[in-house]
Amino acid sequence: MKRRQFIRQLGVPFVVAGLSETMFPGDAAAAPDASGVPSGSAAQTRCLTNPLQLTPIRADVNRITGVYTCTRPFRSAGPRIELERFGHKYIVHNYGHGGSGWSLSWGSGTLALRLAQSTGARSIAVLGCGALGLTSALLAQRAGLSVRIYAKALPPDVPSSNATGLWTPDSRICDAQHAGDVVERWKEMAQISFTTYQKMLGLPGNPVEWIDNYSLADQPFGSTHFAVDDEPEYANFREAVPELKMPGEDLAPGTHPFQQSYVRRSPQLMFNLSSYARLLMSDFLANGGKVEVTEFSHASQLLKLPEKTIVNATGYGARQLFGDNTVIPVRGQTARLVPQPEVRYGLRTRELSVVPRSDGVLVQVLGDSGNFNNTDATPNRAQAEQSVRQLAQLIKGLG
Repeated sequence: MKRRQFIRQLGVPFVVAGLSETMFPGDAAAAPDASGVPSGSAAQTRCLTNPLQLTPIRADVNRITGVYTCTRPFRSAGPRIELERFGHKYIVHNYGHGGSGWSLSWGSGTLALRLAQSTGARSIAVLGCGALGLTSALLAQRAGLSVRIYAKALPPDVPSSNATGLWTPDSRICDAQHAGDVVERWKEMAQISFTTYQKMLGLPGNPVEWIDNYSLADQPFGSTHFAVDDEPEYANFREAVPELKMPGEDLAPGTHPFQQSYVRRSPQLMFNLSSYARLLMSDFLANGGKVEVTEFSHASQLLKLPEKTIVNATGYGARQLFGDNTVIPVRGQTARLVPQPEVRYGLRTRELSVVPRSDGVLVQVLGDSGNFNNTDATPNRAQAEQSVRQLAQLIKGLG
């Protein structure tokens, strides 16, 4: 697969691509020795005295339970979070987060709520029941507003339910050219969201949890940089909020079971989307929220709604509903394997990402071309099977 190179960190990215992508690691604190582990560090001592043992993933194409696609709504200028007067209504737009919808939902919803409150409304409508719609609705309820959600589908049948479920707060958030315009708003959204997720740890069903993620490479981390040929250079905000970076550690050869020479272990925040979306919906309904399953084909139909203020959280759907051609679809796909509760770690190489969710082990190809501006939601079974075979080769040394 042909790729062009540009300055982007391999193996220690803040984020890679929104449907699947990676972790939120920091760099090792001490200078590494020839093996890649900081010399004399606690990490080196820990690796040598406690050889890493990981439960093997049962990577077999016969264990694929489903292949799922997702259309990530990318906007070059970043998410649209703004208030618009629309006839006798107010529309608060909250969409276009690329691969960062789940990650930034609470922060983005907070900004949208401020705009909604500025209209003086005591009841609002929310369009869409995905990551942004549900969190916007819950935040409005907590602020004392009456909320009704209008959506053509409910979880788990919404596009964001097919996301991978990793904390990837700057995945396709905007292009590099617009980074300076977006970064301050992004920092606020990231900090609010991250703080909210820490308060959700330990809840029944583990809607949010921390796992260890292992980045694997044949060359030193940071020595090679890659991007997909047919996609733009995306903004990288990995250094924008240093206090959110989680320290990682390099593991020396011989102290881990992987074939690759360079292995980095980092904490990774993960969302079990099945239980998480159910939790959000249950909370919304328990707080008196109402849901109406309906589909709008044209924005003028919104003028008939009883609510004066409307939060538009339709994601890629905003392209058709509001004629916003700046929303570009970025296709992504995951293969889901039979759940393995005993697998408590994720993996990432330059070409593959693995996420151990409670509803199945998700496997996704990374770096493949042909996904940008692609609306095709047809699952590619052959690609899914190939990704699982790649995983089988990756974990040969385990067990």
